[in-house]
Amino acid sequence: MKKKNLTKIIFYIVGALVSLIYLSPFYILFVNSFKTKREILENTLGLPTIWTFDNFKIASEKLSFFCDDQTLSIIGAFGSSLFNSLVVTIASVIIIIIFTSMAAWMLVRIKSKISTFIFFMLIAAMLIPFQAVMLPLVAIAGKLDLQNRGGLVFMYLGFSSSLSVFLYHGFIKGLPISIEEAAIVDGCSPWQVFWKIVFPTLKPIHITVAALNVIAIWNDFLLPQLMINEKGLQTIPLKMFFFFGGYSKQWHLAMAGLLLAIIPVIIFYFFAQKHIVEGITQGSNK
Repeated sequence: MKKKNLTKIIFYIVGALVSLIYLSPFYILFVNSFKTKREILENTLGLPTIWTFDNFKIASEKLSFFCDDQTLSIIGAFGSSLFNSLVVTIASVIIIIIFTSMAAWMLVRIKSKISTFIFFMLIAAMLIPFQAVMLPLVAIAGKLDLQNRGGLVFMYLGFSSSLSVFLYHGFIKGLPISIEEAAIVDGCSPWQVFWKIVFPTLKPIHITVAALNVIAIWNDFLLPQLMINEKGLQTIPLKMFFFFGGYSKQWHLAMAGLLLAIIPVIIFYFFAQKHIVEGITQGSNK
């Protein structure tokens, strides 16, 4: 019994140390966002002697230098990239949930060699690195005039489908088919069965798929960089790239700008984290 308790204590200590290691970058980012440049160089890890919010104001002003319209207000300058990120992320996640849940449902319910082949092809697609297809992707996107927000959403649907279908597939396999059969006997079409019976039942895995894709799309830099050419359409990661590149020596402003960029996704993850684990666990158990 004592040996068991000692093992638990060791695991707790190791877990706490690992957590501190993972949280240390966020701590450094947060405390240095409220310091002056001099104080950052003198004491990077310590708390600020005087907490100042001027860095955030100046960082927002500097962001306006990268907007097309120099008459934009400070809030509008940062708000344009925030709006672009919100539009791309929300639209992409909604489309991903709708299309991949339908695809996974059909792949589970239609038991044939073709459905099995399609499913394994989707799984195999997860092994292909993005760098292997990014150059042909840019060429095709240019020819089809997809270098805009709509094209970006379309690309995210393609790149996120494999993982999303995999998660939905595992969850749907555990759902009883008897409810769907009863709905068909009552006169429901396959379309009605999906939207009225299946889709609401998938709520736990909906949240998991949404959370994983929101975090990935919001923080993505490479695909928007390849697809977006106009400054007015830049997402937050692109905006922060140009900002950080221009003010990399002004660490207090760079830290404040980065903190502004990650606050929305941190808030989202804070509310969705339990559903991520819950959805994946239920899918694996089923």
